[in-house]
Amino acid sequence: MATSENTALMNIVHNKDIGTKQKALAINLDPKTYGSFAEIGAGQDVAANFFKAGGSSGTIAKTMSAYDMVFSDAIYGVQQVRRYVSEQRLISMLDHEYGLLIERLAAQRGDTTTFFAFSDTISALNYQKTNEAHGWMGVRFQLTPNGEYNNVVLHVKLLDNDNNLQQQAVGILGVNLLYACFNYHENPAIFLLSLMDDLAKDRIQIDMVRFEGPNFDKVDNRLMSLLLVKYGFSDAAVFGPDGKNQQPSEALYKKHAVVIRGRFRPIINVHLDMLNTGVKQFMQEPDVDKTHVLVVTELTLQSLKERDADENSEIDEKDFLDRVDILCSLGQTVMISNFHEYYKLVAYISKITKLKLGVVLGYPNLEYIFSEEHYQDLPGGILESFATLFSRKVKLFIYPTLRDGVIFNCLRFHPPAHLIDLYRYLIANNKIEDIRHFNENNLHVQTDKVLQMIKTGEEGWEQYVPPEVASMIKDRCLFGYACDVEGVKEK
Repeated sequence: MATSENTALMNIVHNKDIGTKQKALAINLDPKTYGSFAEIGAGQDVAANFFKAGGSSGTIAKTMSAYDMVFSDAIYGVQQVRRYVSEQRLISMLDHEYGLLIERLAAQRGDTTTFFAFSDTISALNYQKTNEAHGWMGVRFQLTPNGEYNNVVLHVKLLDNDNNLQQQAVGILGVNLLYACFNYHENPAIFLLSLMDDLAKDRIQIDMVRFEGPNFDKVDNRLMSLLLVKYGFSDAAVFGPDGKNQQPSEALYKKHAVVIRGRFRPIINVHLDMLNTGVKQFMQEPDVDKTHVLVVTELTLQSLKERDADENSEIDEKDFLDRVDILCSLGQTVMISNFHEYYKLVAYISKITKLKLGVVLGYPNLEYIFSEEHYQDLPGGILESFATLFSRKVKLFIYPTLRDGVIFNCLRFHPPAHLIDLYRYLIANNKIEDIRHFNENNLHVQTDKVLQMIKTGEEGWEQYVPPEVASMIKDRCLFGYACDVEGVKEK
């Protein structure tokens, strides 16, 4: 991602000493900035911060809360998604409130004012503490009088175990968001970092953000997803085949997920064979509804770096986008996560959907899962990790590996002696299964070998990747493929 020089610049430009009250006051004292606040749920804490800071009459045209569902529908319309804490509800709020500002005030003060509409719809912790505390927040704003508007929309998870603390966190985040819109819009990385000012990462998670509008036309929201995970604002981020960011809980809600993890640098025929055969077998499970299956290709932060790179090494943005472009062109939903261990990935998805989950992985990853050295930081060791991985509705589908002419699969796997009974238990209880009907020809091909062939211009690499992938690599000179500026291979 950013170089150390850019990181240093961020620290200089982004002044973390500006507190919530100072930010609210700075906006209140700006004679050009004027707008409205509409908040549903979790109190009125964003607007309250501007009232408490002083000088709010210069900033606030209106504040309101359509808390009752009937009132909310009457003002903002009935949405197709009958959830009041949803992105659709948020967008309808922004549409309505910003439209009123322009309709009622543009003629009077539009030549000297940059208008904004701030909205949020939040579900804070209920009295019984049985609900998921989360919400949507967004700003529609101008940067020049009479200019076109921009949108910034985000989804937040509230982690405090107290309703009042959650409301306070919403208020702080809202001030940070509005301040960033007017002060950090030229640098989206700084923009994101500033959202956590006066907040700890154990209080909130931001798992989706989207920048839209003429002032963000050069912002790639997929990179913003990557930054959310890299900065530790979220454990995972998701975007669909169209490349648009998705909120993970909404993407996976009431879905059977089939996940395949890889570096995909590039995706080769063996990856597609793993995916297609694994998904086909998953679909045959008696407790799987075929109409509610979502296939997810997952990239971990570590997989985005060069092999054997240390944790402090940077991620190549272009290389990341190249891989994502290829996956999306194949119709894949992509997840970025910081879950190095499979049990953490399963735990995350299982909190979102209670339906059965399938994990497609190669034989070497089965060996990895049974290696106790990877669980030394857990008090219960491998048993604790397995309690998370296998106690839920999950099944592993193992794709074989060719070694010295021998095909290794579940039948040839021999865990340490003291884990043999555990392994047999998992097999007997239908938690682990070999992938059948695989293409044996693919077992002779390794991703690193194909990548080396592409870089060195060795002929024949095209046969190892899907045709559309080969075309993209050649047309866009990906993964070190030698091209001139017109995309024609150099001699």
